Amino acid sequence: MTNRPATRPRVPNFSSGPCTKRPGWSLQALADAPLGRSHRSAIGKAKLKQAIDLTRTVLQVPADYRIGIVPASDTGAVEMAMWSMLGPKTVEVVAWEAFGLEWVTDALKELKIAPRVHVSEYGILPDLSAVDTKHNDVIFTWNGTAAGVRVPNGDWIAADREGITICDATSAAFAMPLDWAKLDVVTFSWQKVMGGEAAHGMIVLSPRAVARIESNVPAWPVPKVFRMAKDGKLIEGIFKGDTINTPSMLAVEDYLDTLKWAQELGGLPALHARADANARVIHDWVARTPWIGHLAADAGTYSNTGVCLVITDPDVLARGDTVVGAVAKGIADTLDREGIAYDIGAYRDAPAGLRIWCGGTVERADLEALTPWLDWAFAAEKAKLAKAA
Repeated sequence: MTNRPATRPRVPNFSSGPCTKRPGWSLQALADAPLGRSHRSAIGKAKLKQAIDLTRTVLQVPADYRIGIVPASDTGAVEMAMWSMLGPKTVEVVAWEAFGLEWVTDALKELKIAPRVHVSEYGILPDLSAVDTKHNDVIFTWNGTAAGVRVPNGDWIAADREGITICDATSAAFAMPLDWAKLDVVTFSWQKVMGGEAAHGMIVLSPRAVARIESNVPAWPVPKVFRMAKDGKLIEGIFKGDTINTPSMLAVEDYLDTLKWAQELGGLPALHARADANARVIHDWVARTPWIGHLAADAGTYSNTGVCLVITDPDVLARGDTVVGAVAKGIADTLDREGIAYDIGAYRDAPAGLRIWCGGTVERADLEALTPWLDWAFAAEKAKLAKAA
Protein backbone atom coordinates (compact mmCIF):
# COMPACT_ATOMS: atom_id res chain seq x y z
CA MET A 1 0.00 0.00 0.00
CA THR A 2 1.39 3.40 -1.00
CA ASN A 3 1.90 5.69 1.97
CA ARG A 4 -0.52 8.55 2.45
CA PRO A 5 1.21 11.70 1.10
CA ALA A 6 2.04 14.48 3.52
CA THR A 7 1.75 17.45 1.12
CA ARG A 8 -1.61 18.60 -0.15
CA PRO A 9 -2.35 20.82 -3.16
CA ARG A 10 -2.94 24.36 -1.93
CA VAL A 11 -5.85 24.72 -4.36
CA PRO A 12 -7.65 21.44 -5.18
CA ASN A 13 -9.64 22.81 -8.14
CA PHE A 14 -8.66 20.82 -11.23
CA SER A 15 -11.97 21.06 -13.08
CA SER A 16 -11.88 21.41 -16.86
CA GLY A 17 -14.63 24.01 -16.80
CA PRO A 18 -15.41 26.21 -15.07
CA CYS A 19 -11.70 26.23 -14.30
CA THR A 20 -9.87 27.40 -11.22
CA LYS A 21 -9.44 31.10 -10.57
CA ARG A 22 -6.11 32.85 -11.08
CA PRO A 23 -3.56 32.59 -8.26
CA GLY A 24 -4.33 35.04 -5.47
CA TRP A 25 -7.89 35.70 -6.61
CA SER A 26 -10.44 36.92 -4.07
CA LEU A 27 -13.85 38.58 -4.20
CA GLN A 28 -12.10 41.88 -3.53
CA ALA A 29 -10.88 41.73 -7.13
CA LEU A 30 -14.46 42.44 -8.20
CA ALA A 31 -14.98 45.51 -6.01
CA ASP A 32 -15.01 47.84 -9.02
CA ALA A 33 -17.87 46.03 -10.78
CA PRO A 34 -20.69 48.47 -11.69
CA LEU A 35 -23.41 46.36 -10.10
CA GLY A 36 -26.97 47.58 -10.44
CA ARG A 37 -25.98 49.64 -13.48
CA SER A 38 -27.16 49.10 -17.03
CA HIS A 39 -24.70 47.46 -19.37
CA ARG A 40 -25.77 50.17 -21.81
CA SER A 41 -24.74 52.96 -19.45
CA ALA A 42 -21.50 54.78 -20.12
CA ILE A 43 -19.67 52.81 -17.44
CA GLY A 44 -21.19 49.51 -18.61
CA LYS A 45 -20.19 50.08 -22.22
CA ALA A 46 -16.73 51.20 -21.15
CA LYS A 47 -16.19 47.96 -19.18
CA LEU A 48 -17.36 45.82 -22.11
CA LYS A 49 -15.15 47.74 -24.54
CA GLN A 50 -12.21 47.32 -22.17
CA ALA A 51 -12.82 43.56 -22.08
CA ILE A 52 -12.72 43.47 -25.88
CA ASP A 53 -9.59 45.64 -26.08
CA LEU A 54 -7.71 43.66 -23.44
CA THR A 55 -8.68 40.42 -25.15
CA ARG A 56 -7.11 41.72 -28.35
CA THR A 57 -3.95 42.75 -26.52
CA VAL A 58 -3.43 39.61 -24.43
CA LEU A 59 -4.54 37.11 -27.08
CA GLN A 60 -2.61 38.98 -29.81
CA VAL A 61 -5.60 39.12 -32.15
CA PRO A 62 -4.81 40.79 -35.51
CA ALA A 63 -5.87 44.43 -35.73
CA ASP A 64 -8.32 43.82 -38.58
CA TYR A 65 -10.19 41.02 -36.78
CA ARG A 66 -13.34 41.95 -34.86
CA ILE A 67 -14.01 40.70 -31.32
CA GLY A 68 -17.46 40.42 -29.80
CA ILE A 69 -18.99 39.34 -26.49
CA VAL A 70 -21.94 37.03 -27.17
CA PRO A 71 -24.55 34.98 -25.27
CA ALA A 72 -24.45 31.32 -24.25
CA SER A 73 -20.75 30.77 -23.73
CA ASP A 74 -18.59 29.07 -26.38
CA THR A 75 -21.53 26.96 -27.56
CA GLY A 76 -23.52 30.08 -28.39
CA ALA A 77 -20.56 31.60 -30.20
CA VAL A 78 -20.00 28.52 -32.40
CA GLU A 79 -23.68 28.17 -33.21
CA MET A 80 -23.94 31.90 -33.95
CA ALA A 81 -21.25 31.42 -36.60
CA MET A 82 -22.87 28.30 -38.02
CA TRP A 83 -26.37 29.77 -38.25
CA SER A 84 -25.10 33.04 -39.74
CA MET A 85 -22.39 31.90 -42.15
CA LEU A 86 -23.04 28.41 -43.48
CA GLY A 87 -24.85 27.61 -46.69
CA PRO A 88 -22.86 28.86 -49.70
CA LYS A 89 -20.28 26.04 -49.67
CA THR A 90 -19.92 22.39 -48.74
CA VAL A 91 -19.16 22.07 -45.04
CA GLU A 92 -16.57 19.77 -43.51
CA VAL A 93 -16.80 19.01 -39.79
CA VAL A 94 -13.86 17.47 -37.94
CA ALA A 95 -14.58 15.78 -34.60
CA TRP A 96 -12.85 13.39 -32.24
CA GLU A 97 -14.75 13.86 -28.99
CA ALA A 98 -18.07 15.02 -27.52
CA PHE A 99 -17.86 18.74 -28.20
CA GLY A 100 -16.85 18.42 -31.85
CA LEU A 101 -19.65 15.91 -32.30
CA GLU A 102 -22.12 18.58 -31.19
CA TRP A 103 -21.22 20.61 -34.28
CA VAL A 104 -21.75 17.50 -36.41
CA THR A 105 -25.23 17.17 -34.88
CA ASP A 106 -25.99 20.84 -35.51
CA ALA A 107 -24.97 20.59 -39.15
CA LEU A 108 -26.72 17.28 -39.85
CA LYS A 109 -29.89 17.42 -37.80
CA GLU A 110 -30.59 21.10 -37.20
CA LEU A 111 -29.30 22.91 -40.30
CA LYS A 112 -29.60 19.77 -42.47
CA ILE A 113 -26.73 20.74 -44.74
CA ALA A 114 -25.27 17.24 -45.33
CA PRO A 115 -21.67 18.02 -44.34
CA ARG A 116 -18.64 15.89 -45.03
CA VAL A 117 -17.86 14.44 -41.60
CA HIS A 118 -14.41 13.39 -40.36
CA VAL A 119 -14.86 11.56 -37.08
CA SER A 120 -12.44 9.40 -35.10
CA GLU A 121 -12.44 7.66 -31.74
CA TYR A 122 -11.53 9.41 -28.52
CA GLY A 123 -7.78 9.84 -28.31
CA ILE A 124 -7.15 9.78 -32.08
CA LEU A 125 -7.01 12.82 -34.32
CA PRO A 126 -8.83 12.32 -37.66
CA ASP A 127 -6.81 12.37 -40.88
CA LEU A 128 -6.57 16.11 -41.41
CA SER A 129 -5.10 15.65 -44.90
CA ALA A 130 -8.51 14.31 -45.98
CA VAL A 131 -10.21 17.62 -45.18
CA ASP A 132 -10.69 19.84 -48.23
CA THR A 133 -9.75 23.14 -46.65
CA LYS A 134 -9.05 24.69 -50.05
CA HIS A 135 -12.60 24.66 -51.41
CA ASN A 136 -14.97 24.08 -48.48
CA ASP A 137 -16.00 25.59 -45.16
CA VAL A 138 -14.44 23.80 -42.18
CA ILE A 139 -15.60 23.49 -38.56
CA PHE A 140 -13.22 22.00 -36.00
CA THR A 141 -12.13 22.11 -32.39
CA TRP A 142 -8.53 23.20 -31.84
CA ASN A 143 -8.27 21.34 -28.54
CA GLY A 144 -10.67 18.50 -27.69
CA THR A 145 -11.18 18.92 -23.95
CA ALA A 146 -12.93 15.59 -23.45
CA ALA A 147 -10.18 13.60 -25.19
CA GLY A 148 -7.00 15.52 -24.36
CA VAL A 149 -6.22 15.74 -28.09
CA ARG A 150 -5.37 18.92 -30.00
CA VAL A 151 -4.40 19.75 -33.55
CA PRO A 152 -0.61 20.29 -33.52
CA ASN A 153 -0.78 23.40 -35.73
CA GLY A 154 -2.68 25.05 -38.56
CA ASP A 155 -0.46 23.77 -41.37
CA TRP A 156 -3.23 21.48 -42.67
CA ILE A 157 -5.45 24.47 -43.50
CA ALA A 158 -4.99 25.97 -46.97
CA ALA A 159 -3.62 29.50 -46.94
CA ASP A 160 -5.44 30.24 -50.23
CA ARG A 161 -8.74 28.76 -49.06
CA GLU A 162 -11.99 29.75 -50.71
CA GLY A 163 -14.19 28.85 -47.75
CA ILE A 164 -14.11 29.90 -44.11
CA THR A 165 -12.74 28.11 -41.05
CA ILE A 166 -14.77 28.08 -37.85
CA CYS A 167 -12.57 27.11 -34.91
CA ASP A 168 -13.92 26.20 -31.48
CA ALA A 169 -10.91 27.26 -29.41
CA THR A 170 -12.47 27.36 -25.96
CA SER A 171 -9.83 25.24 -24.20
CA ALA A 172 -7.03 26.42 -26.50
CA ALA A 173 -7.23 30.22 -26.50
CA PHE A 174 -4.70 31.72 -24.05
CA ALA A 175 -2.97 28.33 -23.59
CA MET A 176 -1.53 27.36 -26.98
CA PRO A 177 -0.60 29.17 -30.21
CA LEU A 178 -3.46 29.82 -32.65
CA ASP A 179 -2.61 30.33 -36.32
CA TRP A 180 -4.72 33.43 -36.89
CA ALA A 181 -3.95 33.58 -40.62
CA LYS A 182 -5.70 30.22 -41.02
CA LEU A 183 -8.73 31.03 -38.84
CA ASP A 184 -11.78 33.05 -39.85
CA VAL A 185 -13.94 32.48 -36.79
CA VAL A 186 -12.48 31.76 -33.36
CA THR A 187 -14.71 31.15 -30.34
CA PHE A 188 -14.03 30.62 -26.66
CA SER A 189 -15.52 31.21 -23.23
CA TRP A 190 -14.29 33.04 -20.17
CA GLN A 191 -14.67 30.04 -17.87
CA LYS A 192 -12.00 27.90 -19.53
CA VAL A 193 -8.34 28.95 -19.68
CA MET A 194 -8.92 32.29 -17.98
CA GLY A 195 -10.91 30.80 -15.11
CA GLY A 196 -13.78 33.24 -15.52
CA GLU A 197 -17.46 32.73 -14.80
CA ALA A 198 -19.93 31.00 -17.11
CA ALA A 199 -22.55 32.17 -19.63
CA HIS A 200 -20.47 34.50 -21.80
CA GLY A 201 -18.81 33.64 -25.08
CA MET A 202 -16.34 35.41 -27.33
CA ILE A 203 -16.40 35.41 -31.12
CA VAL A 204 -13.48 36.66 -33.20
CA LEU A 205 -14.06 37.33 -36.92
CA SER A 206 -11.56 37.76 -39.74
CA PRO A 207 -12.34 40.16 -42.60
CA ARG A 208 -13.26 37.10 -44.68
CA ALA A 209 -15.78 36.05 -42.04
CA VAL A 210 -17.31 39.52 -42.04
CA ALA A 211 -17.62 39.38 -45.84
CA ARG A 212 -19.41 36.05 -45.56
CA ILE A 213 -21.86 37.40 -42.97
CA GLU A 214 -22.67 40.43 -45.13
CA SER A 215 -23.12 38.41 -48.33
CA ASN A 216 -24.90 35.33 -46.97
CA VAL A 217 -28.66 35.02 -46.61
CA PRO A 218 -29.23 31.88 -44.50
CA ALA A 219 -31.83 29.38 -45.70
CA TRP A 220 -33.06 28.86 -42.14
CA PRO A 221 -34.46 31.11 -39.41
CA VAL A 222 -31.76 32.87 -37.38
CA PRO A 223 -32.67 33.49 -33.71
CA LYS A 224 -32.20 37.01 -32.41
CA VAL A 225 -29.26 36.03 -30.21
CA PHE A 226 -27.44 34.69 -33.30
CA ARG A 227 -27.94 37.69 -35.58
CA MET A 228 -24.77 39.55 -36.49
CA ALA A 229 -26.08 41.39 -39.55
CA LYS A 230 -28.90 43.77 -40.34
CA ASP A 231 -29.91 44.80 -43.86
CA GLY A 232 -26.84 43.07 -45.24
CA LYS A 233 -24.33 44.84 -43.00
CA LEU A 234 -22.47 43.65 -39.92
CA ILE A 235 -23.91 44.98 -36.66
CA GLU A 236 -20.76 46.80 -35.61
CA GLY A 237 -22.03 47.57 -32.12
CA ILE A 238 -21.64 43.93 -31.09
CA PHE A 239 -17.90 44.33 -31.56
CA LYS A 240 -17.68 47.55 -29.56
CA GLY A 241 -19.40 46.32 -26.39
CA ASP A 242 -23.05 46.78 -27.39
CA THR A 243 -24.01 43.22 -26.52
CA ILE A 244 -27.02 41.39 -27.96
CA ASN A 245 -28.39 40.50 -24.54
CA THR A 246 -27.68 41.49 -20.94
CA PRO A 247 -24.26 40.41 -19.67
CA SER A 248 -23.34 40.05 -16.02
CA MET A 249 -21.20 43.04 -15.10
CA LEU A 250 -19.85 40.97 -12.19
CA ALA A 251 -18.64 38.33 -14.65
CA VAL A 252 -17.25 41.07 -16.91
CA GLU A 253 -15.26 42.47 -13.98
CA ASP A 254 -13.93 39.00 -13.22
CA TYR A 255 -12.79 38.53 -16.82
CA LEU A 256 -11.11 41.95 -16.75
CA ASP A 257 -9.30 41.01 -13.54
CA THR A 258 -7.83 37.88 -15.11
CA LEU A 259 -6.83 39.68 -18.30
CA LYS A 260 -4.97 42.25 -16.21
CA TRP A 261 -3.29 39.44 -14.27
CA ALA A 262 -2.20 37.91 -17.57
CA GLN A 263 -0.68 41.22 -18.66
CA GLU A 264 1.24 41.54 -15.41
CA LEU A 265 2.41 37.95 -15.79
CA GLY A 266 3.97 38.68 -19.16
CA GLY A 267 1.08 38.27 -21.56
CA LEU A 268 0.43 35.41 -23.96
CA PRO A 269 3.94 33.86 -23.90
CA ALA A 270 3.75 33.60 -20.10
CA LEU A 271 0.30 32.01 -20.23
CA HIS A 272 1.51 29.47 -22.79
CA ALA A 273 4.60 28.72 -20.70
CA ARG A 274 2.54 28.15 -17.55
CA ALA A 275 0.21 25.70 -19.32
CA ASP A 276 3.15 23.86 -20.90
CA ALA A 277 4.97 23.57 -17.57
CA ASN A 278 1.81 22.41 -15.80
CA ALA A 279 1.04 19.77 -18.40
CA ARG A 280 4.65 18.58 -18.28
CA VAL A 281 4.17 17.68 -14.61
CA ILE A 282 1.39 15.27 -15.56
CA HIS A 283 3.09 14.02 -18.73
CA ASP A 284 6.30 13.23 -16.81
CA TRP A 285 4.36 11.51 -14.03
CA VAL A 286 2.52 9.35 -16.59
CA ALA A 287 5.83 8.42 -18.24
CA ARG A 288 7.16 6.99 -14.98
CA THR A 289 3.91 5.49 -13.67
CA PRO A 290 2.90 2.05 -14.98
CA TRP A 291 -0.77 2.10 -13.95
CA ILE A 292 -1.81 5.20 -15.93
CA GLY A 293 -1.56 6.37 -19.54
CA HIS A 294 -2.75 9.08 -21.90
CA LEU A 295 -6.06 8.79 -23.71
CA ALA A 296 -4.36 10.61 -26.59
CA ALA A 297 -2.59 8.04 -28.76
CA ASP A 298 0.04 10.38 -30.26
CA ALA A 299 2.32 12.48 -28.07
CA GLY A 300 2.34 15.12 -30.80
CA THR A 301 -1.34 15.77 -30.10
CA TYR A 302 -1.21 15.88 -26.26
CA SER A 303 -3.23 18.75 -24.83
CA ASN A 304 -1.57 21.14 -22.40
CA THR A 305 -4.89 22.08 -20.76
CA GLY A 306 -7.40 19.24 -20.35
CA VAL A 307 -5.07 16.26 -19.91
CA CYS A 308 -7.12 13.06 -20.22
CA LEU A 309 -5.84 9.83 -18.70
CA VAL A 310 -6.84 6.16 -18.77
CA ILE A 311 -5.97 3.27 -16.48
CA THR A 312 -3.42 0.90 -18.03
CA ASP A 313 -2.77 -1.45 -15.12
CA PRO A 314 -3.05 -4.99 -16.61
CA ASP A 315 -4.68 -6.47 -13.50
CA VAL A 316 -7.45 -3.89 -13.60
CA LEU A 317 -7.89 -4.10 -17.38
CA ALA A 318 -8.24 -7.87 -17.16
CA ARG A 319 -11.35 -7.44 -15.03
CA GLY A 320 -13.26 -5.63 -17.75
CA ASP A 321 -14.69 -2.20 -18.48
CA THR A 322 -17.04 -2.13 -15.50
CA VAL A 323 -14.19 -2.58 -13.04
CA VAL A 324 -12.00 -0.09 -14.92
CA GLY A 325 -14.78 2.47 -14.66
CA ALA A 326 -15.30 1.72 -10.97
CA VAL A 327 -11.59 2.14 -10.21
CA ALA A 328 -11.41 5.46 -12.07
CA LYS A 329 -14.51 6.69 -10.26
CA GLY A 330 -13.13 5.44 -6.96
CA ILE A 331 -9.95 7.49 -7.43
CA ALA A 332 -11.88 10.65 -8.29
CA ASP A 333 -14.37 10.17 -5.44
CA THR A 334 -11.66 9.47 -2.87
CA LEU A 335 -9.65 12.55 -3.75
CA ASP A 336 -12.82 14.63 -3.73
CA ARG A 337 -13.69 13.46 -0.21
CA GLU A 338 -10.13 14.14 0.93
CA GLY A 339 -10.25 17.68 -0.46
CA ILE A 340 -7.24 16.90 -2.66
CA ALA A 341 -8.74 17.17 -6.15
CA TYR A 342 -12.22 18.17 -7.25
CA ASP A 343 -13.93 17.26 -10.53
CA ILE A 344 -11.22 15.10 -12.10
CA GLY A 345 -13.40 12.31 -13.48
CA ALA A 346 -13.43 11.78 -17.25
CA TYR A 347 -16.09 13.58 -19.26
CA ARG A 348 -19.37 11.64 -19.16
CA ASP A 349 -19.24 10.53 -22.83
CA ALA A 350 -15.50 9.75 -22.83
CA PRO A 351 -13.79 6.46 -21.94
CA ALA A 352 -13.48 5.88 -18.19
CA GLY A 353 -10.52 7.64 -16.69
CA LEU A 354 -9.36 10.95 -15.23
CA ARG A 355 -9.19 14.49 -16.62
CA ILE A 356 -6.87 17.04 -15.02
CA TRP A 357 -6.90 20.70 -15.98
CA CYS A 358 -3.45 22.22 -16.46
CA GLY A 359 -4.23 25.68 -17.83
CA GLY A 360 -2.35 28.79 -16.78
CA THR A 361 -4.48 29.62 -13.73
CA VAL A 362 -3.31 26.36 -12.09
CA GLU A 363 -0.11 26.46 -10.05
CA ARG A 364 2.52 23.87 -10.97
CA ALA A 365 3.21 23.16 -7.28
CA ASP A 366 -0.39 22.02 -6.88
CA LEU A 367 -0.03 19.52 -9.71
CA GLU A 368 3.26 18.28 -8.25
CA ALA A 369 1.47 17.75 -4.94
CA LEU A 370 -1.42 15.99 -6.67
CA THR A 371 0.44 13.14 -8.36
CA PRO A 372 1.45 11.24 -5.16
CA TRP A 373 -2.20 11.38 -4.09
CA LEU A 374 -3.24 9.85 -7.41
CA ASP A 375 -0.83 6.97 -6.76
CA TRP A 376 -2.16 6.63 -3.22
CA ALA A 377 -5.79 6.56 -4.34
CA PHE A 378 -5.07 4.02 -7.06
CA ALA A 379 -3.25 1.77 -4.58
CA ALA A 380 -6.32 1.92 -2.34
CA GLU A 381 -8.54 0.83 -5.23
CA LYS A 382 -6.18 -2.04 -6.05
CA ALA A 383 -6.29 -3.13 -2.43
CA LYS A 384 -10.10 -3.24 -2.58
CA LEU A 385 -9.93 -5.43 -5.67
CA ALA A 386 -7.46 -7.79 -4.01
CA LYS A 387 -9.64 -8.06 -0.92
CA ALA A 388 -12.74 -8.80 -3.02
CA ALA A 389 -11.00 -11.49 -5.08
